[in-house]
Amino acid sequence: MAASPGLSTRGNIAILSMLLCILVGGTWLVVKVTADHLLYRSTTSTARNWGRYLAESITDLEQIAAGERPSNASMVFFQAARRSGQVFRYEIFNRYGYSQLVSDQEKITVVDLSEFNADAARAIDSGQPIVDTQAGHSADLPAFYARAYVPVVIDQRPVAVVAAYIDQTTARNEVYKTFLLAAASLCLLTALSFGLPAIAWYRRTKEKQHADRRIRFLAHHDALTGLTNRPYLIEMLEKALAVLPVRGGSIAVHFIDIDRFKEINDTLGHDGGDFLLKTVAGRLRATIRLDDIVARLGGDEFVVIQSDANGKDAAEQFARRLMSALTVPMQFKENAILSTVSVGIALAPADGSNPERLLKSADLALYKAKADGRDCFRFFLPEMDTELQARIELEGIIRDAVRHDRFELYYQPLFEMSDRRLVGFEALIRLPRKDGTLIPPMVFIPVAKELRLIDKIGTWVLREACRTAMTWPEHMTVAVNLSAAQFLTGSISAIVAVALKETGLAAKRLELEITETLLLGNTETIIAELRTLKAMGVAIVMDDFGTGYSSLSYLWRFPFDKIKIDRSFMQGCDGPSHEAETVVKTIIALGRELHMRVTVEGVETAKQAAFLEQVDGDQVQGFFFGRPIPASELAASILADFQWQQAHELEAKGKIRLVT
Repeated sequence: MAASPGLSTRGNIAILSMLLCILVGGTWLVVKVTADHLLYRSTTSTARNWGRYLAESITDLEQIAAGERPSNASMVFFQAARRSGQVFRYEIFNRYGYSQLVSDQEKITVVDLSEFNADAARAIDSGQPIVDTQAGHSADLPAFYARAYVPVVIDQRPVAVVAAYIDQTTARNEVYKTFLLAAASLCLLTALSFGLPAIAWYRRTKEKQHADRRIRFLAHHDALTGLTNRPYLIEMLEKALAVLPVRGGSIAVHFIDIDRFKEINDTLGHDGGDFLLKTVAGRLRATIRLDDIVARLGGDEFVVIQSDANGKDAAEQFARRLMSALTVPMQFKENAILSTVSVGIALAPADGSNPERLLKSADLALYKAKADGRDCFRFFLPEMDTELQARIELEGIIRDAVRHDRFELYYQPLFEMSDRRLVGFEALIRLPRKDGTLIPPMVFIPVAKELRLIDKIGTWVLREACRTAMTWPEHMTVAVNLSAAQFLTGSISAIVAVALKETGLAAKRLELEITETLLLGNTETIIAELRTLKAMGVAIVMDDFGTGYSSLSYLWRFPFDKIKIDRSFMQGCDGPSHEAETVVKTIIALGRELHMRVTVEGVETAKQAAFLEQVDGDQVQGFFFGRPIPASELAASILADFQWQQAHELEAKGKIRLVT
């Protein structure tokens, strides 16, 4: 088993401490040996000098060594030397090592009975001084002294040995003091030179350990939220699935996605988005149980593994608890973030026996929750696989159509009610499949919005509609629907200006239709952009009027050129009651008062057309007057209307009679 980083570090520290002690102790030992060596050399030098001094000063040294008494001059010298402070005792031996004279601080004694001294004999034999040091243990001896036996050679012949006892206490103290300071300094420098790198190494080791721990953590966790990441989630899920047959029960995978996270991120910036993600992560941690797992897969996608789910009911209750925790408002600076989440749920082993299949099943259920309006949860169903393949195929068709301009525009005619004259067309987008069949707008438009391609599609529609309208008679207009995405991604007025300039279409021939939902957002900014468009000469139309609760409030805030009554009112006119007819009459009258033209959509029967003639409707649009047609059929439609108008003019002049 590998040692833990903590134990390894403590072992390294102990080794470093031991090495430092050895280094400091070795340094001290070297200084001590050096000091003793210097003392030895000093003592030897002093003894030699003393012996030479005796040989030069005492003329009868050879006679004294032979046993004769010193002369008066020598006695005077000995007495003077006895008072010397450094040499407190000396002896003179003959060349055989027997003592002949002893002088100390008290007296000078000529020895009558000689004693043999082995050190003196060795000094004669070797011709070299013999020195040793001793500590004094009595009151008449110095605390530390040296004893040196120095042979005296005259005419290359050893004649005597002088033994000098030298007080080295002061010298030793001075040397030790000096070398103590040197040793302390050297030890300090050694400790610093070794310790500073050791400290740096220790800090670097700790930093590396911290970095290693961080790397190991990031290998299994998300950097922003600290939650389990996808690889580690799959690893843990594999372990849970492995013991599931033995343990029994089931596991629920909850795939969570924050609704409209991009809008929140765009509004509050990345700081706000990161705050939301970290808050969601914290709330998920607080909501799950000890054995559950919570992970972030990236972006705004989270996964919670509910261990021991005990069936669909338990998973549903758990999902509701998660959603409830995540929909509580979050305060970010001065803003309260109100977010909702969509949840897809898959159960193991029924919906998958391996992590990849389970996550895919939960993801499919999440798609269903989003398709059903968000802010809800859905369980995985087998048919969702087929729906996913269809969705993937549709996304591919949309992306290909955007890249290669494969969309088509159909045009629904717009008639003046008073004389049933063709006055223009509304451009309606269609998406063909490879087999030529058309995908309804209500199917592919929501997907295009989710893919964030609707603004590009809208720009293409605007340009293509203007280009086609240039082939019509100059009195005819073209109506184009604008989406909220086109207002959010940039200046729609600039896009319109480019389309008009590129195609050469007069601004008065272009009608831009918006819905009430567009104005529910940043109303002032939207209205300012609409005013810019109106100033260019483009007509602004309120589409689907009457379906929202605040449609009337916008009529006095912005001077629309036209309002279009939603098709649902025409359907109501075919019923037994007359409330819908009354509402239509009221809207037409309101338009007259506000100097806005009124177009009625969804006119499909002769009865509906007759009613609008009766109430003086301005313009009509619907299957009764003409279905949407491709651009290739526009010329024939315009020609047929022209011929019909010519025939009615001739009939009015009495030149022909039309048969209905």
